[in-house]
Amino acid sequence: MTEQDALFDYCLRIGDSSLIIGHRLSEWCGHGPILEEDIAIINVSLDLVGQARSVLDYAGKIEGKGRSEDDLAYLRDVAFYRNHLICEQPNGDYGRTIVRQFLFDSFHYLFLNELVNSKDDFFSGYAEKSLKEVIYHMQHSTKWMLRMGDGTEESHRRVQEPLNDLWRFTGEFFAVNEVDKILISNGIAVDLNKIKPKWKQYVREIIEDATLTLPTNDWEQLGGKEGRHTEHLGFILAEMQFLPRAYPDATW
Repeated sequence: MTEQDALFDYCLRIGDSSLIIGHRLSEWCGHGPILEEDIAIINVSLDLVGQARSVLDYAGKIEGKGRSEDDLAYLRDVAFYRNHLICEQPNGDYGRTIVRQFLFDSFHYLFLNELVNSKDDFFSGYAEKSLKEVIYHMQHSTKWMLRMGDGTEESHRRVQEPLNDLWRFTGEFFAVNEVDKILISNGIAVDLNKIKPKWKQYVREIIEDATLTLPTNDWEQLGGKEGRHTEHLGFILAEMQFLPRAYPDATW
């Protein structure tokens, strides 16, 4: 694998994760538990899709085949996506959505906080700009974890159960493959082993403060970074990609 191939794949990993979880959050539009949250969660969705656009545009330039951000978003099949598996998991109720978002946001913040030091000028600038949004994302999901976990018996259950279920996807945040090794050696990518203990400490503290129980299951479900996905991604793409595939020459 060349550095160019690794850089392209790394862009897809970052852009696809933001795009897919951003699309998942967009499904809440008009369905939020309260009006303020309906607006808040859609704003998070817009931030993430905007971040995805930026990275996928850069990916197209690195690839050098003339593909735009829209081509990469709408004209790839499941096996060519590189998003973390947790991003494609169904929303469920609002408690499940918050747990998924909290686990991702806390990783996303630490990841971007290290990516600002990248020797690649695009990545460092992208991370610095995106951090301003992701700090809010993490604060939002963290506050809801605390409210629901340390709330009523019902709200506690509605975050503990998805926490137990989604925990198996968190190991993928820190799984290192050939792409990471090539780019870390060149000072471009984030050393995931460096941020793993910080993520564990933060998540553990919030879970304890929320009177929740930290899952003890160490089994990890991996594969997203290599294009092996759960059954859910195909359904997301079928909906998300319908219009540009059905009407490829359509313009607004």
